[in-house]
Amino acid sequence: MSIRPIVAACSAALLLGLSPLTYAATPAATAPASPAPATTAATPLQTLLANVPPPDLDARSWLVLDMTSGEILAEHNAHEQEAPASLTKLMTAYLTFKALKDGTIKLDQTVHESDKAWKTGGSRMFIDPRVPVSVNDLLLGMIVQSGNDAAMTLAQTVAGSTSAFVAMMNRQAQQWNLKGTHFMDPTGLPDPGHHTTAYDLSVIASHIIRDFPADYARYFKVKEFTYNHITQPNRVSLLFTDPSVDGMKTGYTAQAGYCMITSAQRPFPNGPRRVLTVVMGTPSERARGQESQVLLNWAFQNFDDITLATPGKPLLTAPVWKGTSNKVGLGSTVPIVITVPRGMGKEIQTKVVRPDPLVAPIRAGQRIGQLDVSLAGKPVATYPVTAIEAIPEAGLFGRAWDSLRLLIK
Repeated sequence: MSIRPIVAACSAALLLGLSPLTYAATPAATAPASPAPATTAATPLQTLLANVPPPDLDARSWLVLDMTSGEILAEHNAHEQEAPASLTKLMTAYLTFKALKDGTIKLDQTVHESDKAWKTGGSRMFIDPRVPVSVNDLLLGMIVQSGNDAAMTLAQTVAGSTSAFVAMMNRQAQQWNLKGTHFMDPTGLPDPGHHTTAYDLSVIASHIIRDFPADYARYFKVKEFTYNHITQPNRVSLLFTDPSVDGMKTGYTAQAGYCMITSAQRPFPNGPRRVLTVVMGTPSERARGQESQVLLNWAFQNFDDITLATPGKPLLTAPVWKGTSNKVGLGSTVPIVITVPRGMGKEIQTKVVRPDPLVAPIRAGQRIGQLDVSLAGKPVATYPVTAIEAIPEAGLFGRAWDSLRLLIK
């Protein structure tokens, strides 16, 4: 296998503070057609990240996720089943956002609270069952005030009944392969069959932020909400003390303890970084805020995010045979970002491995090889490389001429 440097890719790598990107050609083969999301060699990368000692937290289980790269930076008992309390409402919010996107409900739609929702115990937004309430207010009441009456009313509005909505919750959990999760209601009130894990909650929270960014920004950063002449503050305490925090959700029952999921975004020279923390089973309301802050600061202070590829921008340009163009840009359909311990970004080396020769037709987004990433000479991750643009097949004369050239080559 021959390896030769690609000038444009080297320049981009140097701007990022990386070692030069190299290219390796492999014998021609049928390239996979699917523009699949990046797949990382998780074990060596997690081993590398584990070299940074995590903080010691007073919590039964916890997890910290770098959402920019998708890497779990550290965790403790993250797959142990726990009672989620009102963290359950994240799934209720996700399915409501999905129903709004699908058009089955509307933000300005008004509904009446059912008798079942009115009788639900726990935290409330204090809906008056005699007065219609909008879906928008119900979302604010559930997310900001953690109202169980709001969650029940949203569930019945989205699915027609609470039982049908719970079935939707569990189907969505199965689609995301959340093996430690099973829901019994939309609120998180105690039930022996109602459980999840810190890891599964990080998946649900991440889907809200990524799939519905406008809804996330609209509802989860609201610090207080007034309904029925009653003002209640958002229980995510870090919204009031850390300006980088822009959501997420808290929960408490005697069984669950004090729980909190927090998301924060901070600026860095290589671009903004978003970190998500899940803290479950802390002994007090104060502790859940303190431990979440410790995790956020630890994640931002001890790691760097290095951007390896930007969607639509080629990592290199490769020659094409028998096509309407004699070259194609190779890159990624999704951002490729890798998290490394602070200061180790300059030790990253990248190499594009692709079939040679490349023969048209080539589809935009077609996978053509891979980007191999190593750190200090040790492989840490592999990501798909795809065609940036389509290259149609050339006419009869062009194909014949390139066939002759390939024979000579």
